[in-house]
Amino acid sequence: MEEAVLAESVGLDSFNVGEHYRSEFMDSAGHVILAAIASRTESIRLGTAVTVLSTQDPVRVYTDFATLDAVSNGRAQLIVGRGSLPDSFPLFGFDLADYDTLFEEKLDLLTRLLRDQPVTWSGTTRSALVNQFVSPPLPAGHLPTWVGVGGSPQSVTRAARYGLPLMLAVIGGNPSRFTPYVDLYKRALDENEHPALPIGMHSLGFVAETDEQAVATQWPYWVEIMDESARERGWARPTMDGFQAEIAGGSLYVGSPETVAQKLTASIRLLGLSRFDLAYAVGRVPHEQKMATIDLFGREVIPRVRELLAATADDDNSASHAHR
Repeated sequence: MEEAVLAESVGLDSFNVGEHYRSEFMDSAGHVILAAIASRTESIRLGTAVTVLSTQDPVRVYTDFATLDAVSNGRAQLIVGRGSLPDSFPLFGFDLADYDTLFEEKLDLLTRLLRDQPVTWSGTTRSALVNQFVSPPLPAGHLPTWVGVGGSPQSVTRAARYGLPLMLAVIGGNPSRFTPYVDLYKRALDENEHPALPIGMHSLGFVAETDEQAVATQWPYWVEIMDESARERGWARPTMDGFQAEIAGGSLYVGSPETVAQKLTASIRLLGLSRFDLAYAVGRVPHEQKMATIDLFGREVIPRVRELLAATADDDNSASHAHR
């Protein structure tokens, strides 16, 4: 809650909470945390870094976040996805074999609830609804909902088919790997006769006064969590060389405000992003250091990114006029 209050005070546009079911996380009820934050903030948007829709009931998701929207004076937002961790499936009694069907049907129902009440719907994953209103009602344009995608072409085309903005979860490798997904999304929007929609990206990072300080602070916590993931998933064990390579040319935004701003601006230009979400301070980074990175991100990184993007726009306009 304190981190969100600080985020608003230093000019961030939104604060988003994930959804996990492991002992090292405390975000399994994101809507409750966000409602508490709403009581202490005034303007910052409040949403989810991902809602694991496959193992949630869309009606409950709608009621929770439509209520959050009401109590926050219209500041609620959602990113829905299939989830990269399987923990919620056995916990809530779902079969991983139904992974794709669960998300497809539940996204269909949630989209209808958001757009076209009363809802009549039937599927295989929950009971049918017939001419059903669900409260509280949402004013037009409220509760913007994005689809989170980790690298599946089917997920990209699904987001386009439903006419929902795309959030790319880029947590490893160069962001250029996702250029084909951006192109696919735009083509799929055209094929489904939807207008151009926003594209965002979610990546990991940490900001400190200097590059050296940022690396020294984030490294031990990053390697701890990545080593655990490597053991679970059979990945290669993390190394300092790999960490440095991700910072230099991958998807880790770790460094001084200028280093992070330059890299972030390059990613925004490359993929045509309208939104970037920083998953800050990966692992068990102490609260005080999380607060410090939020402060630098808001006060120094974001203004610098806007400055660099404005300069690019001015250069493009000058080039266009010269060409004419």
